[in-house]
Amino acid sequence: MCFLCLFLMLLMWVFVFISDGILDGLKYTSSHEWVKHEGSVATVGITHHAQDHLGEVVFVELPESGLSVSKGGSFGAVESVKATSDINSPVSGEVIEVNTKLTESPGLINSSPYEEGWMIKVKPSSPSELEALMGSKEYTKFCEEEDAAH
Repeated sequence: MCFLCLFLMLLMWVFVFISDGILDGLKYTSSHEWVKHEGSVATVGITHHAQDHLGEVVFVELPESGLSVSKGGSFGAVESVKATSDINSPVSGEVIEVNTKLTESPGLINSSPYEEGWMIKVKPSSPSELEALMGSKEYTKFCEEEDAAH
């Protein structure tokens, strides 16, 4: 790997550590999923905050490509050393791709929740649903309030 690539990866990790892993440009749900909408594709995963609370992820259950998901509906589950949690879709649509790497390496959700640890890619049937989700500032505040309540 080139020096510049390593340096950029290090900067990303520093950012994730300092900011609790809340990235600008993504949308967030109150159940701690993130979505990145690019063109006709919405990439979905769980947030750094969620994986941090779950602990080491040991198993991931994901749907098959071609299945429909509904906004707020469960599309899979994450099992960690602490708990098993449903994963909810932030948007309705058709699953067009599944991250099969997670079957063999579920820990990618812990080490790289926004890059290698993405879960599904969806072709949204109603992209306007994304407008109701939280931006990074709203999600940061939501997490702070949720953590303070526990």
